[in-house]
Amino acid sequence: MASGGQPAATVPSKPDKKTASIPKDKKELKILMLHGYTQSGPLFSAKTKALNKLLIKALAPAPLNLYPTLIFPSGPHRLRPSDIPGYVPPEDPSLEDGDEDELDNWSWFRKDEASGLYRGIEDGMRVIASTIREAGGVDGVLGFSQGGCMAALPLKFGVIYSGFYATPANLQWLYDPAIATPTLHFLGGLDTVVEEKRSQALFERCRDPMVLTHPGGHYVPVARDWVMPLVGWLRQRCLEAA
Repeated sequence: MASGGQPAATVPSKPDKKTASIPKDKKELKILMLHGYTQSGPLFSAKTKALNKLLIKALAPAPLNLYPTLIFPSGPHRLRPSDIPGYVPPEDPSLEDGDEDELDNWSWFRKDEASGLYRGIEDGMRVIASTIREAGGVDGVLGFSQGGCMAALPLKFGVIYSGFYATPANLQWLYDPAIATPTLHFLGGLDTVVEEKRSQALFERCRDPMVLTHPGGHYVPVARDWVMPLVGWLRQRCLEAA
């Protein structure tokens, strides 16, 4: 994550929700999809289209008869170009940051490097709560990176890609007692953005987590070989909840 101070609250875009009609013989499975730092709901939706297609196909057969609906809100804090990792300032200072209103880069919170606090996380929580309320409730959450950190919510299940433990002292109540929600954690064996020890600190604070390591880096793997373990885990959770 890039460093930053107190973010200015802004109005994110409306959640991107897959609105395909639910087949009459299927039960809807609503999954809240939380994007990573510098992404947005629509961008995360585009990056996980292959995953969505595989989930629809794999969860449809009996006895589950499920149809997944993925809901993609955007974080509440719009980022400036200088907030994005790898940013190189322009030679002409007058071009600094450009037209920020045209950017589609958002975050759920901003880390204050001086204090270690997560600035604006309350606004991020409000967006998530509002999205859940507008959806009439959701069954589970899938989060990537910063979204994975936010995904430790009391739902039926949580799927976390490259997530990490929130270190600020004022957020420790989230982990005490340990997270009882069933969680599946995916780590990237070549992830250089979120170190393994940061992800480990999160799943160590979950009860009976399942942890898998894919051979790639900092992304959500959508190849069939890595979606099918997710499918199997989701099937088990849904059968247990039935």
